[in-house]
Amino acid sequence: MPPERRSRVRPDRRAGARPDRKTRMRPDDRAGAGPGGPFRKAAPSSQRKSPARPRAAAAVVAAEEERRLRQRNRQTLEEDKPAVERCLEELIFGDVEDDEDALLRRLRGPRVQVQEDSGDSEVENEAKDNFPLQKKPVWLDEEDEDEEMVDMMNNRFRKDMMKNASENKLSKDQLQKRLKEEFQHAMGGVPAWAETSKRKTSSDDESEEDEDDLLQRTGNFISTSTSLPKGILKMKHCQHANAERPTTARISSVQFHPRAQVVMVAGLDNAVSLFQVDGKTNPKIQSIYLEKFPIFKACFSANGEKVLATSTHSKVLYVYDMLAGKLIPVHQVRGLKEKIVRSFEVSPDGSFLLINGVAGYFHLLSMKTKELIGSMKINGRIAASTFSSDSKKVYASSGDGDVYVWDVNSRKCLNRFVDEGSLYGLSIATSRNGQYVACGSNCGVVNIYNQDSCLQEANPKPIKAIMNLVTGVTSLTFNPTTEILAIASEKMKEAVRLVHLPSCTVFSNFPVVKKKNISLVHTMDFSPRSGYFALGNEKGKALLYRLHHYSDF
Repeated sequence: MPPERRSRVRPDRRAGARPDRKTRMRPDDRAGAGPGGPFRKAAPSSQRKSPARPRAAAAVVAAEEERRLRQRNRQTLEEDKPAVERCLEELIFGDVEDDEDALLRRLRGPRVQVQEDSGDSEVENEAKDNFPLQKKPVWLDEEDEDEEMVDMMNNRFRKDMMKNASENKLSKDQLQKRLKEEFQHAMGGVPAWAETSKRKTSSDDESEEDEDDLLQRTGNFISTSTSLPKGILKMKHCQHANAERPTTARISSVQFHPRAQVVMVAGLDNAVSLFQVDGKTNPKIQSIYLEKFPIFKACFSANGEKVLATSTHSKVLYVYDMLAGKLIPVHQVRGLKEKIVRSFEVSPDGSFLLINGVAGYFHLLSMKTKELIGSMKINGRIAASTFSSDSKKVYASSGDGDVYVWDVNSRKCLNRFVDEGSLYGLSIATSRNGQYVACGSNCGVVNIYNQDSCLQEANPKPIKAIMNLVTGVTSLTFNPTTEILAIASEKMKEAVRLVHLPSCTVFSNFPVVKKKNISLVHTMDFSPRSGYFALGNEKGKALLYRLHHYSDF
């Protein structure tokens, strides 16, 4: 095409392609004077119209058109619904036919107006507005508010917490309160760790540091408890230890096994019986019958594998091996010229057997071979004897009120001291921690000495003289923790007391005088671990008690 024709046609083509050029004029064109006028300067940016306004207006128009379309469609659907369905929808959702957004706002729930952070973006603010809050329950069930009752009669643990017969059922809140009272009663108050209102102080921080230091070291931290209160001893009377093998013969020996939860009961009925101790039924394990052998004393060996028994009128010593199930009689000990073997003691380490003879003699035997090691003699008649806790010394009480201390290895007398106020000794016992020596006399007085003074002084002063008995004290025994000393006399009924140590005061609530079920006490013993206390009386009953301080009910 010729150049003249190309230049002549191009303006017409441009004008025909965009006939509405003037209606969609750019801002630069609107700022000018016109097609043929001079050029005018554009207005400042602050005076320009925002390009977002046309888009917002278009969005509003589109939303309004969509709303009208939804409303027209809903009206079309409503015409086809039955009248019952329309009535039901009005009852549930309300009259929202004209405004569907109102229904959505009701279902979404109220919103809390939160001041928007200037740093949040539009997307984050929109997400905060659309986040639904937690809804409240539509209704509350009255049965949920009713307190559930707990049966107290059919549970043996809850039955003990009943204060009267009317409390056969308690609510959960009442039961929780009762459990809290029982716990505080057992602990002697609210423990420090349970006090929520207590604020930490500097002393608390120091104690925590001490505890942390304690937990970082190893060693034996178990020591004698000092928390046993004096005055009243909490205990529970359990089923008799020998309830599954009743007898009417006098109980001469009661002893707990050194390692197992077993108690041995022996008496004048020629039988030695073993019972499993549970405080409820105490089932019998085994009984050994010794023909024509009324038992004067029976005792476990130190390791608990054997039982030794002597009679009231025989020189035979029976040894029952529980592991092998064999009964071994020891008819004669070479060098031992005693006609009757009755009273004896076993050393705590299980090495020696001490037999009390006549005319002031007592004999030391080997526990393993039953051979005589040596004999020792005191002035007068020997009344009672016992080993020290380390098995290195022997304490012997004489009939003239003196006490002799002998060395086991050399068999020499280390000291002789006078039991203050005693005319005739009947019993003697040493504590397991090596601190005390208790001496009982025929006048009912029990003197408690410091063991060191008994080794050095000829006339030691007792720490305390217990004068709660009026007849001869025939039985003395310390509990394993040396917190209780049991004293008893077989000359009078109910003549048994428990002495608190180290205060040396008698517990006022034992025995219960109104019940009078103890009778004459001939023997007694404390269990090594579980907190039981057993008494053997004249009527053939092995009474069993459980101490609250050392065990849980």
